[in-house]
Amino acid sequence: MALVKNQTRVSHLILLGLSNHTPLHLLLFSTIVVMFLVALSGNRLMILLINTDSHLHSPMYFFLSWLSLMDLMLISTIVPRMAIDYLLGRGSISFTSCGLQILFFVTLLGDECFLLAFMAYDRYVAMSNPLRYSVVMSHRVCWLMVAGSWLFGLVDGLFQAIYTLSFPYCGSQEIDHFCDIPAVLKLACADTSLYQTMIYVCCVIMLLLPFSVISISHLLILITVLCMHSAEGRKKAFATCSSHMAVMSLFYEAAMIAYMRPQTYHSSKQDKVVSAFYTMITPMLNPLIYSLRNKEVAGALQKLLGRGPCGGRQE
Repeated sequence: MALVKNQTRVSHLILLGLSNHTPLHLLLFSTIVVMFLVALSGNRLMILLINTDSHLHSPMYFFLSWLSLMDLMLISTIVPRMAIDYLLGRGSISFTSCGLQILFFVTLLGDECFLLAFMAYDRYVAMSNPLRYSVVMSHRVCWLMVAGSWLFGLVDGLFQAIYTLSFPYCGSQEIDHFCDIPAVLKLACADTSLYQTMIYVCCVIMLLLPFSVISISHLLILITVLCMHSAEGRKKAFATCSSHMAVMSLFYEAAMIAYMRPQTYHSSKQDKVVSAFYTMITPMLNPLIYSLRNKEVAGALQKLLGRGPCGGRQE
C-alpha cells in the first residue's frame, strides 16, 4: 500500500482511459473492441486446432499454442477493464489490483519475449539440421523451454510489481491509460532513478537478449535459405521468415520504447500508442502471421468444419 507525504493512505488510483465520449473516442473504442474480438477468436481457434488435430502435434505448433494462450491472457488483462471503464465513464482501481495488473502484464510480456526466442531457435534447428530435429527438439526440451519462459517472466513480474508499489505516491492519482510501470511511476513522490536503472538492466535481459537470439537465428536461417537449390523453396522460406521477423520486431521494439526510455521522455499520448502495439496489435496479428496462413492449419480448420477430405460429408 502506498502512502503520500502527509502519511494519509492512498487506497486507489483513477484510470482515465478513453474517458471522453466524443465521436473520435467512440471510433477508437470500437476499433479496440474489434481488435480484441479478432485476437480472442483467432487465438482461441489456434489453441483448439492444435490440440485437436494430430497433424499439428509438433514442436512448432506446440510453441504456437502456448503463444496463443499468452496472447489471450495478455489482451484479457488490459482490454476488458479498459472497455468497462469507458462505458461507465471513469474507473478507479485499488493499489492491490493495480499491482496485480502490473504483475500479470509484465509476467506475460516476459513470457512472450523468451518464448519467441525459443520459437526462432526451433525454426533454425528445423531448417539447418532437419535430420536431428526430433532429437534436439524433443518433447522434454520443448516443455523445459516453455517452463523457462514462464519462470523468467514470473520472476520479472513479481520484482517489477512489488518494487513499483513500494514507492510513496502523492499528488495526482490519475493514470491516463492502464496500470503500466511508466504510467504509475510518474505519480511517485520519491526519487526513482535507481529503479529506472534496474528496469533498464531487466530490459537488457528480458528484451535485448531474446531479440538478439531471434535476430541471429533468422540471419542463420536466411543464409540456409540462400543455399537452397529450389527457387520456390527459397521464396517460400524467405516470405515466412520476413513476416515472422516483422511481427517480432513490432513487439520487441514497442516494448523497448516503453520500458527502456528515460522517464523524462515519456508522455501519456506516446505511451498509449506504443502500448497498443504489444497489448493489442501483436496478439491480433500473431494468429494471422504465424498460423492461419499455414496450409497445415488451414487443412485442420477444414477438417474441423467438416469440409476437408477427412472431415465428414463432401459437397
